[in-house]
Amino acid sequence: MPITRRHTLGLFGATAGSLILPRHIMAQGKRRSVTIAVQKITNNNTLDIWNEQSNVGERVFFPNLWEGLILRDWMGNQGPVPGLATEWQRLDDKTIELKLRQGVKFHNGDELTADDVVFSFSDERLFAGTEPAGGKTLYAEDFKPQNAKELPAGIPGVARRLWPALRGVEAVDKYTVRFHNATPDITLEGRLYAFGSQIANRRAWDEAASYAEWAAKPITTDPYMVEDFRPDVSLTLVAYDDYWNGRPPLERIRFVEVPEVASRVNGLLSGEYDFACDLPPDQIGAVNGTPGLEVQSSTIWNHRITVFNTQNEILADPLVRRAFSHAIDRQAIVEALWGGETAIPAGLQFDSFSASDMFVEGWNVPEYDPDLARDLLAQANYKGDAIPYRLLNNYYTNQTPTAQVLVEMWKQVGLNVEIQMKENWDQIHDPEGDKGVRDWSASNLINDPITPLVVQFGPNGEAQQKRDYANDEVNQLCSVMETSVDKAERKRAITRLLEITEREDPAYTVLHQNAVFTGLKSDLKWKAAPAFAMDFRASNWTA
Repeated sequence: MPITRRHTLGLFGATAGSLILPRHIMAQGKRRSVTIAVQKITNNNTLDIWNEQSNVGERVFFPNLWEGLILRDWMGNQGPVPGLATEWQRLDDKTIELKLRQGVKFHNGDELTADDVVFSFSDERLFAGTEPAGGKTLYAEDFKPQNAKELPAGIPGVARRLWPALRGVEAVDKYTVRFHNATPDITLEGRLYAFGSQIANRRAWDEAASYAEWAAKPITTDPYMVEDFRPDVSLTLVAYDDYWNGRPPLERIRFVEVPEVASRVNGLLSGEYDFACDLPPDQIGAVNGTPGLEVQSSTIWNHRITVFNTQNEILADPLVRRAFSHAIDRQAIVEALWGGETAIPAGLQFDSFSASDMFVEGWNVPEYDPDLARDLLAQANYKGDAIPYRLLNNYYTNQTPTAQVLVEMWKQVGLNVEIQMKENWDQIHDPEGDKGVRDWSASNLINDPITPLVVQFGPNGEAQQKRDYANDEVNQLCSVMETSVDKAERKRAITRLLEITEREDPAYTVLHQNAVFTGLKSDLKWKAAPAFAMDFRASNWTA
């Protein structure tokens, strides 16, 4: 082939490029970094999955930072898929054995072994010596840390919430572990991919000077690792190129805390942010109407609820709590505030329960009936005394306007509810002063009705740990749900639990199914999961 000037320049360019920028560096240079505006990064300023059990935590933790033996199929049916374990089998009703994936490296270069798994479910990491038996409520005040390395007071109770009867984990060999439960439990597999059961590096924990130091930069196995965490400001994750499931597609993921919706939207419109999360439906048109931007949305496995505190002298009467539920026109809220983009579920249930025949057919939320609500208040001899409503400013999408609508609906039947704006969850749960109603949400973590009802309202659910609610029959039924292997018995138990907690002695009232709306640059070729989680693995990034 004749050597021409064009050919020579081409060869020179290729040679110069390969000399100056080796192939692996060129590939790395092509990776994009993204900035994501979120309402909140974490609620308690740590990156510990057990200390930060929240919707906002799910967004920054999964599936990019924390990883379990069994993974949740975030982009699919939310069911179990192999993760750090390649296979698992039941040995009996109380025992499950898992084979670990070999060659997996933590962010510090350590290989994942059975010792890390044993540690991740140990007294030191989670249980603080608590007994593997359900039915007993654990209160944070009984577990105050004595030094900087001990667990925060709330973690043992949270751990027993998800693992009420776990006796311990056995290292059979370097790559085999067995989970031993004190009681039968048909949900062990589900518990292994629920929020909390992810694996931490033992050596990193041992070397940390304090829990706070460890929790600000936990060492895990995921595709991204913590580069910089500034509580209430930003969290930056950087690619971990030795990830067992392939090189991460992004160089960096930076979450920035932007509490105001307008600021998140304006930052997206100006190009400052690549993503803007937690958009209310009334912002969809503005984003979709801007060239180069789009909104992705879906309903998710999470329901918005309002919770009652039964220590309040007025709310101690279940008739008053029933009146609250019957005063709510849920369909009006869905249409007016959500543009019909979500739905009213069949109580605290999820359609996915049908796959195991655990969905209670024919069940619905309490009907909208203002006259019945007024009659119930008359029966309760309610005199119009004020009931406090502790409220955060749009922690949940549309939270403040929803609260304002609810207060008006309750006012129409004679309920005197007063909003008390709070800055954070500690103020919401503060035992000082009167507590009344508050907002919350409830998620299906393991595709079984044990979540959310038992996990959130049972003996070690937050409602009881925070002394918002307690019912002896509820606790007995929760024990059945946790230990019975008889499907018919469990179906009767969950049916009765719904009857009590939503009708007879209400613990909460369901408002609507939750939905997420995420604004983003259209050229990103990224898909939103039907969850709060944001998936930035190679399988969900094609740009």
